[in-house]
Amino acid sequence: MGLISYPKGNIHLGLSGVRVSLSHRGLTSQTGAGFLAHIHRERSSGRGQYRHDEKFFTTGQKELYLEACKLVGVVPVSYFIRNMEESYVNLNHHGLGPRGTKAIAIALVSNTAVTKLELEDNCIMEEGVLSLVEMLQENYYLQEMNISNNHLGLEGARIISDFFERNSSSVWSLELSGNDFKEESAALLGQALSTNYRIKKLDLSHNQFSDVGGEHLGQMLAINVGLTSLDLSWNNFHTRGAVALCNGLRGNVTLAKLDLSMNGLGNEVALALGEVLRLNSCLVYLDISGNDIGNEGASKISKGLESNESLRVLKLFLNPINMDGAILLILAIKRNPKSRMEELDISNVLVSEQFMKTLDGVYAVHPQLDVVFKAVQGLSAKKTIFLLTNPMKLIQSYADQHKITVVDFFKSLNPTGTMKMSVDEFQKVMIEQNKVPLNQYQVREVIKKLDEKTGMVNFSFLNTMKP
Repeated sequence: MGLISYPKGNIHLGLSGVRVSLSHRGLTSQTGAGFLAHIHRERSSGRGQYRHDEKFFTTGQKELYLEACKLVGVVPVSYFIRNMEESYVNLNHHGLGPRGTKAIAIALVSNTAVTKLELEDNCIMEEGVLSLVEMLQENYYLQEMNISNNHLGLEGARIISDFFERNSSSVWSLELSGNDFKEESAALLGQALSTNYRIKKLDLSHNQFSDVGGEHLGQMLAINVGLTSLDLSWNNFHTRGAVALCNGLRGNVTLAKLDLSMNGLGNEVALALGEVLRLNSCLVYLDISGNDIGNEGASKISKGLESNESLRVLKLFLNPINMDGAILLILAIKRNPKSRMEELDISNVLVSEQFMKTLDGVYAVHPQLDVVFKAVQGLSAKKTIFLLTNPMKLIQSYADQHKITVVDFFKSLNPTGTMKMSVDEFQKVMIEQNKVPLNQYQVREVIKKLDEKTGMVNFSFLNTMKP
């Protein structure tokens, strides 16, 4: 018999994989299917104090996993043995299958170290996901889990939906991309998520949701108060389903990040998206790249941008928008004095020098904004060189000539003489200073290098930076 010691009593696992006994309760099970339930009862009764004694944790985890592997009849994964006391465990593409996943789940019931677990592409099937959700009823340390591309299908969605409805796990981030979820799965997940408040980040990309799925998920978004990040990219939402999603988003008060890229939404849905931007005060990041949205759609979205006060990032890459549509978007931002936009991605759009002049006017009102476009049409070679010259090299050259450091140069521009300035203030002094003449685009490159992503630039970053 294999013996693993815990603070009160011993767990005996039959090495033949036929019987399991917990000696201090006299419980037996014919196979590993009942093992998790036994451990659950031990934990809930207070007899198996697995969490509170670090000594027992460090000496018993490996043995527990090895015995579990024998119990279910799989070869142990050496990577898991080496890393089971780390906070991050990546078991993607390990060919675990349902039984290998069950062995991992058994070991994790009493594990207090792993907080993020990756199990992508392991063909775990519904049996494997059932073992995982059983484990999650007892493990309150695991917070992030990736079970993408595991052929979970409708039965897997049903198990996960039951798990969502219990609201009893510490997991707040779950990746379920590429699991063959269709309309029925969307109905189950949507209903369960309507009352779930623990899951904050959910990835449902690369599934097969269409219009009916969009309706179910839209109804969920209207009442869910937990999700802050949702990835629905690479599904099959079209007009009806996408409009239903938008209707749900109008009154949503928690979702900050939404990815709807690669769904073929079209110009009709752009009208609904414009309404979302007009009414929603929570969304910060919206990716609608690759959705067949043209200038007509850009015009509708711009209506929402004129009054939106929360959005910071809007990605419209790989849409058939040309410069006319791009101008509508940037002028909408300019007309909104309360806009918080920081990035507009139209990186497949060719723009003109006239567009650049218009953009300068937008930057004057919203210095925090960064518009990403493909290139400037018809720009002379001389002007191109001027626009693209590395600004840090110019500043370094000035500093070398005057025998000062680059940090000293930046500090001399700061009225307080400190290492930090607000982005807005820094941008203004960089444009106004005449020691090293820079254009708007070069100044923005400097800001990107020094930006703390908190609204402040930090000159101390230069100590570890090459020009």
